[in-house]
Amino acid sequence: MTALLRYQTALLLRSQRWLAPVLLYAAFLGVGVRSGQPVLDSLGYAAAALLPVAAWLVRLCVTQEPPAARTVAAAVAGPRRLHLATLLAAFGCAAALGAAATALVLLVSSPVGNDRTAAVPVAGAAWAGLLAALCCALVGTAVGALCARPLLLARGWSVAATVLGCLLALVAAGSPARYAVTALVSGSRTGAVDVPVLPLLAAVVLAAGAAALAACLVPRRG
Repeated sequence: MTALLRYQTALLLRSQRWLAPVLLYAAFLGVGVRSGQPVLDSLGYAAAALLPVAAWLVRLCVTQEPPAARTVAAAVAGPRRLHLATLLAAFGCAAALGAAATALVLLVSSPVGNDRTAAVPVAGAAWAGLLAALCCALVGTAVGALCARPLLLARGWSVAATVLGCLLALVAAGSPARYAVTALVSGSRTGAVDVPVLPLLAAVVLAAGAAALAACLVPRRG
């Protein structure tokens, strides 16, 4: 699995297809994160913007191999393991991007609440922001896994489903990503840091289920 992860990550990095989602994420941060803003608000914004980027990275990873190369790799390692490695590579890239964004937000934001009087502990904010980013990366990975090959093979339907899935993951009641982001935004109003542990656990379960379903269908649908 380690070799497969290195292989999939190297394919993504060398293809330079990652530039589009990364530049889009950088644009989101440039617009929504300003120096001196309350730190929890900015962390929530950065985490929410990471979700569609993670789904986009999954779409790139599951389609980046030529069919012949994918057939050879699947014959050697097994189609299920190959697909799981693809999803893990996409999630790893999204998680690294989220960690970098969290560090950037902590550097430029002010450790205060919305009212500018309540102090926010930097260590607690960093921990909450990192977990929220991981939660959104996991949910985005789940959306990408459910809306791409092998579940949806037609590109048009796949793109439409991914966009709709990302939107629902951010606004629908019960979404772990929504709870994680809401915890940060709500904490900014009071100055209290609410670490989104339960949403992260729910996101892990959701991503694992989506990855398992996609991997099970790979031998049948390619």
